[in-house]
Amino acid sequence: MKFVISPVFALVCFLSVTLIEAAEPVHVLVWDERQPRQSEAYDNFLGNEIAAQLKALEAGLEVRSVSLDDPQQGLSVDNLEWADVIIWWGHVRQNEVLDDNANRILDRVLAGEVDLIALHSAHWSKPFMKAMNWRSIEDGKRHFEQFTDGAKFSIETVDPPRPYTVPTHGSLLTPAYFSYKKSQTDYQGMIHLPWCCFPDYRPDGAPSQVAVKLPEHPIAKGLPKGFQVQQTEMYNEPFHVPVPDEVIFEETWELGERFRAGMIWNIGEGKVFYFRPGHETFPVYKQAEVIRVLANACQWLGTN
Repeated sequence: MKFVISPVFALVCFLSVTLIEAAEPVHVLVWDERQPRQSEAYDNFLGNEIAAQLKALEAGLEVRSVSLDDPQQGLSVDNLEWADVIIWWGHVRQNEVLDDNANRILDRVLAGEVDLIALHSAHWSKPFMKAMNWRSIEDGKRHFEQFTDGAKFSIETVDPPRPYTVPTHGSLLTPAYFSYKKSQTDYQGMIHLPWCCFPDYRPDGAPSQVAVKLPEHPIAKGLPKGFQVQQTEMYNEPFHVPVPDEVIFEETWELGERFRAGMIWNIGEGKVFYFRPGHETFPVYKQAEVIRVLANACQWLGTN
């Protein structure tokens, strides 16, 4: 007997498969260094709090919470291959992360296999800094190409003076690009890599006001035009990072400080989202608006 599949039946099957695929949850790996001071605001560590809050939203996310003290620092091949998005919290234990683990995360971001969300003090996390260095070098290549008139050029990179130091106001903003002629047809480019820091911080818990700069962006979905973070640490510009592709949020304080609080960079085939509000001794990640930002970011990054 010969079976004939009607166009209508074929369409129904196609739509059913499409809906099933669309229902596939976004896999979110929440990584936390886990250190004792988190107990001032969180009963069961900051990362576990974020994971629990995201699960409670029932936002199409499947969440794993891992830590620096887990086997392979929580960054096993299984965890990294499973993850669509990594949310990263680090502060006082940044240097304990193995370079190999940070490099593997960067490789996966570059390949479009995972996206990274760096929270607050993760501006000094190894995965974030490696991503910012990569972007700075790519931006530098494009910068030098404007001025070399077809001449060949080589690139040398210069690290910040010392790791984990704070730049002063008036310092040259990094990344910074310099070049000189070795000959008429041979140029040398120098890239001073980004400090990934800023001149001012104040951990007094004063509230901040967050303004939504791109209200139509998927990460801002369901948020008001502005909201208050009730307790947070202050960071003040300038933030020494490459120029972001998008700035979604800006944060201000009563004393006049400001910070680009939500920034996105395209890193190869993947993306990095930096979200500033935080500090381990304040219950920032119990606040509904903050968790909504993270859920929106995971949904958007994990499906694009």
